[in-house]
This record gives sequence, structure tokens and C-alpha cells, in this order.
Amino acid sequence: MKFGETTGSVFGRSFLHGDGSRKSVENDPRHELLMKGPKVVAIGGGTGLSTMLRGLKAFTSNITAVVTVADDGGGSGVLRQELGMLPPGDIRNCILALADTEPLMEQLLQYRFKEGNLKGQSFGNLFLAAMDGISSSFVEAVKRMSDVLAVTGRVLPVTLENVTLCAELEDGSIICGESRIGQHRQFNKCRIKRVYLEPADAEPLEDVIEAIDQADVIVLGPGSLYTSILPNLLVSGICTAIKNSGALKIYVCNVMTQPSETEEYTVHDHIKALEEHSCKGIIDLCIVNNSVIPDDIREKYQNDGADQVVIDREAVESEGIRIIEGDYASLRNNLVRHDPHKLAEAVIKAAIEDMAIKRR
Repeated sequence: MKFGETTGSVFGRSFLHGDGSRKSVENDPRHELLMKGPKVVAIGGGTGLSTMLRGLKAFTSNITAVVTVADDGGGSGVLRQELGMLPPGDIRNCILALADTEPLMEQLLQYRFKEGNLKGQSFGNLFLAAMDGISSSFVEAVKRMSDVLAVTGRVLPVTLENVTLCAELEDGSIICGESRIGQHRQFNKCRIKRVYLEPADAEPLEDVIEAIDQADVIVLGPGSLYTSILPNLLVSGICTAIKNSGALKIYVCNVMTQPSETEEYTVHDHIKALEEHSCKGIIDLCIVNNSVIPDDIREKYQNDGADQVVIDREAVESEGIRIIEGDYASLRNNLVRHDPHKLAEAVIKAAIEDMAIKRR
């Protein structure tokens, strides 16, 4: 394959297939079927959201990923500070998860420089930063990058405001910065009491509210509870829009607890934290993993202060929230993650069943 043929005609949305032929997305038999899929709004950030998006795009093209912009660590934090742009990392990962592109292109965009002033920086972050530089807004930059990579659905930042995530610990200490909150046990072992945004009145992107209003299903998670999911719900108007939406509201609970955030949390503890930071009625259904984690992998997590999330079904159902249990986990590089296809299948099945009930 010659250089330049990896992604085909990006703006014409045609792609080079294994047999060397070009095929338009719109002429693909799958296209019409995907266009009829449920309207999904997936809210979160980090690895969890992008993992689920990879599975969802096989079932529907009506996907809106709403992504937190509170990240201030790593390469995203550097670009945020140096260029005054919104952090690109989580948005980049979601774009790539929904993209119809060749493995080489994804490998290129995920490449991190190993030396010099760019050490640790992702090429994909720089790509989005450059696109931001030639666009009228960050939203347009995200859309343009999505067009180049033939993204299924769309990716939206939850707000365009420069927000900082802060946490109050149980001893009254205040920690500001998403990256410091996620590592606070290194210098303060108290649990998180609450998180909040500065400024507190950050306005949501109008397209986000519109997507929530029109959704068939709204999915919170999976992902870091306090640093990936909750920062979205703390933006003004988001919780109200979710509660008022006629969509099925699903929370995908993490498979494992997370040091510095959810040590010893049960499923109900996760839901309680979500509701305390938002409102009752924001979750109709909770999807949880019940597969058995191999002893050696679980021991590794326990040594790091994490463990498999305990399913306390009675406590959850007493809140009027239904639970769906299943084998949704997979092991990659000795890390426990959600299986993208199994999780997406569970979400879509629940959405279709809910839509059928509402049509009766």
C-alpha cells in the first residue's frame, strides 16, 4: 500500500478496502441499518468512555459522545497551559474510538514523542491543537478532525469554558486539579467527600443539551467516577436536562474500584455519589459486571489498593433502579477493562426494549 492511501479520500468519505477497491460509506449496506439505530448520548471521559464507544459504533451511527474538559495532566495539561485551549486528550481518544480509519493512522495519532520538548506529547493532541489554530472555534476543530477521520456520530466537549475540578476531602482539605485529585492518596489518604467545578456556573454547549433532549438512551460511564463522569454533571443545566429527558438513563458501573477515588465502593456507593452530586432520578438502570476476575489479576489490583466492585443488588433496587448483570469484562495487558462489544450490546438491547415499551 502506498503512502497516502491509508485513509482514502477523507472528505469524500470513501475508504480503501482490503481488496484495493474504494467504497463509499453511504453505499455500504450497514450504513442504512446503523442510521436507524437508537440515539445514544454517552457521557464521561478517559479510557472508559472511549472503550464503550468502540462497541457502540457497530450498532448505531446516532452517537453523541459528551466529554469532560477538566483534564489538566499530561500532554493535555501542557497544551491547555501553553496554548490556552481546552484539553484535547479525552476528546482525541473518543474521536479515534468512533473513527473509521486504518490501524496505521490510529497508531500515528496515538504516538507519543519519546525525546525533546515534545516528550510524552501525543501526535493526536498536536493534530487537534493545529486544527484548533485554523478553526473558528474548538467545536469546529473537533468537527473537522472528526470529518477527516470519518467518525461515526459526533464528539462534543460538555462546555467551552476553562473549568477546574476541585475536591473536598473528608478532613476538609481542598485539592484543585483533576490530575492531583486522581493521585491524592500519595499525599493525603482521606476519602473524597465531594467534587465541584470552578467556576461553578460554567455553561453547557447548546448542542449537548439538544442531544440529551433528543436521546433514546443516555449512558453515564464507565470511567473514573469523580474525575471523568461527575465533572460533566457539574456543568450547569446538564443534570436537569438528563432528568427531564424521556430517554432511558443507564449508569455503567466500573468493574474495579479505583485508588484515590472509589476505594471499597460498592455499586450502590457509586450510584449514591452520582445522585448526591446531581439529583435523584438520574439513573433508571445500572449495568454491572459479575464475571470472575482471575486470582492473580485480582491480587495485583489489591496490592495497588483496588478490588472488584461488590454488587449490592438489594440496596440498588431499593432506590428504584434496575440492575442488569453480565460478563462484560475483558483482560488486556493484565488490566481489567469492559469488553466493548459485550457492553455496547447490553446498552443497545436495553435501549431497544425501552423504546418498544414506550411505543405501546
